[in-house]
Amino acid sequence: MKRLYGLMVCMLLVLFAVPALAQERPYKDGPVTIVTSVKVVDGQFENYMAYLNDNWRRVMDESKKAGLVTEYHVYGAQAHNPNEPDLYLVVTYPNMATFDGLDAKMDPISEKVTKMNFKQADEASGKRTVMRNIMGDMMVRELLFK
Repeated sequence: MKRLYGLMVCMLLVLFAVPALAQERPYKDGPVTIVTSVKVVDGQFENYMAYLNDNWRRVMDESKKAGLVTEYHVYGAQAHNPNEPDLYLVVTYPNMATFDGLDAKMDPISEKVTKMNFKQADEASGKRTVMRNIMGDMMVRELLFK
């Protein structure tokens, strides 16, 4: 009988120890990157790049100063068919917590830089459809090895 109790205690210890061991991961969560796929309308590449170099870049620079963005990039791509993007906007944020209330954090920055409130900025974004089509966003998170 003592053996049976001893065996049950050992089994219970193993059952509790295995999940504790399984929770130790060889990595930790890192920065979060949003990749926006853009299809630039034919004949509008220079106009769209001028916009990115002006308002978008200034908003990103202010966001970096505020600690909301760690880095940003614009990548050109060679589309192989009309359904593929030819430009990628890549913005990296320090962590997932940055996204909590991000609009409330970004709106004052955008308004300060562009002199437009969020409604005017939204309207301006709609007008940029003559220059580009946003094909979608992808969120990726870097996994940092310990």
